[in-house]
Amino acid sequence: MPLLNCDIGESFGAWSMGLDAEVMPYIDCANIACGFHAGDPGTMRKTVALALEHQVRIGAHPAYPDLVGFGRRSMACSPQEVIDLVHYQVGALAGICRAQGGQVEYVKPHGALYNDMMSDAKLLRAVFQAVASYGGDVRLMLMARADNSLALGLADEYGVPLWFEAFSDRAYDGAGNLVSRSLPGAVHHEPERIVAQALDLAQGKPLLASDGSTLQLQVDTLCVHGDNAASVAAVRRIRQALDGLQPA
Repeated sequence: MPLLNCDIGESFGAWSMGLDAEVMPYIDCANIACGFHAGDPGTMRKTVALALEHQVRIGAHPAYPDLVGFGRRSMACSPQEVIDLVHYQVGALAGICRAQGGQVEYVKPHGALYNDMMSDAKLLRAVFQAVASYGGDVRLMLMARADNSLALGLADEYGVPLWFEAFSDRAYDGAGNLVSRSLPGAVHHEPERIVAQALDLAQGKPLLASDGSTLQLQVDTLCVHGDNAASVAAVRRIRQALDGLQPA
């Protein structure tokens, strides 16, 4: 059964974002912002404590250094710069985790960095190299696509275990890429549709892609959101639906 992961710890200073305390009981993995696109030391500390309280796995959510754009704008970073910024952010979260008796179990790049690495083999290799430096216990979470051969090859080369991620509230094209948010129908808003897609992904059923083709994805984890009360309600329904698939 796929794990539920959520981008979390995105508050900054006096600005509060997301309903972290409300969504944490329903998820398995917390992708904690590390200060480059969101988050700050205090928010990181509080989010780590909340995750440990609920026995939720902790992951680093590194991004381009883009607080103003919330990490959603591409930046002209070299592969070495990507390695450096991943190390910097994972190191910060790892230190906060260690102080509280926890540890970083995986890395999931955020926003534009996540999208860029999936379309640029050099950046993807840089992320693998950065994660590999922590040893084989730290996983990399990345997007499931119709063809995962490049990622699987790099995983073998660097000895990095993977979690392939899918989205229950997003439309896909035939190659397994997310449909651009600028296009109509890219984001699902109806709770019934979101839950239904989550169940299809969890059970290995094919999705209907935007071009009318069928899409089969290998899914280890589903990304959910805790941005508002409606999002948390949807996560609760997905959790209940997935638990209902478990054998008695």
